[in-house]
Amino acid sequence: MIFVKDIQFSYHRQLKIEIPDIELEAGDELLVLGKSGSGKTTLLNILGGLLSPQKGEVIIDGVSLYQLKGQKLDKFRGSHIGIVFQKPHLLAPLTVSENITLPYFFTKKPSTNQLHHYLKELGILDKQNASIHTLSEGEAQRVSIARALVNEPKIILADEPTASLDDENAMLVVNLLKKQAQKLQAVLIIVTHDQRIKNQIDRSITIKHNDL
Repeated sequence: MIFVKDIQFSYHRQLKIEIPDIELEAGDELLVLGKSGSGKTTLLNILGGLLSPQKGEVIIDGVSLYQLKGQKLDKFRGSHIGIVFQKPHLLAPLTVSENITLPYFFTKKPSTNQLHHYLKELGILDKQNASIHTLSEGEAQRVSIARALVNEPKIILADEPTASLDDENAMLVVNLLKKQAQKLQAVLIIVTHDQRIKNQIDRSITIKHNDL
């Protein structure tokens, strides 16, 4: 499903990020650990088609991600990859429902009752027409998760999804992501420095960086 090999990335020839090879099949889970500034988010951006590596390959569902360019890359990412960012990045002028269905705009995939399904599944059905500024932090994060899932991606990437949450809500979010990934038989990769969730996912790697 996803195969990552020989990835190299460095910043300004001063900081080299050590990225191990990764091979995951449908339904697999992976925790990417590392201290702040170690390059975890850089790895997530590379896996998500947002940042081209200087060397190496990311292959998703048999397609070499960075052989795609422009609109082809955008369309592939929109239909195969769901990203839950550390900050929800919701658009204030839009309602909850409109924010969740944004991926349809990029993939030109017709909207279905998947919207209603994920609103209900994530416990925010009553918020579907609400303004973003009326949401609690937890509700905004659930909207972000719904937006990542609505196109039923093959890869789910979550960047520090528990960083600002208390213990109870942190476990709720991790369990939500795991449950939805299992339903979709999607690969789930969680990037975090939060040691509280280390025992929630069996497989993990640690990202480090070296000065050049």
